[in-house]
Amino acid sequence: MILIQVYDPALCCSTGVCGTEVDSILVTFAADVDWAKKQGINIERFNLSQQPMAFAENEIVKKFLEHSGVDALPLILIDEEVALAGRYPTRKELAQWADIKLDEQETTKPCCGGKTGCC
Repeated sequence: MILIQVYDPALCCSTGVCGTEVDSILVTFAADVDWAKKQGINIERFNLSQQPMAFAENEIVKKFLEHSGVDALPLILIDEEVALAGRYPTRKELAQWADIKLDEQETTKPCCGGKTGCC
């Protein structure tokens, strides 16, 4: 099974889904990470403000930050290779990377149960 590592920018908490003004992208991604873990996908998240050593100790991440800076986060690694930077992956991308087939219901927004994009 693959290992997906997500290196988040500095967030207020481990998922960024806290405070009074919650970013809908973080809400959707947190739900997608939860879904991925339930599917057996090995996925880890690292928050720059809470786990800075995870960034400093990984040579790939360290070099990425030296060249691109923290504004280029999030950084997504798959088995220690850069897969995506600058945005969070979709549930469809997570499934594709892990070779998991999605049915149509699993591609809808989890918070409102429809495809309206209300999140």
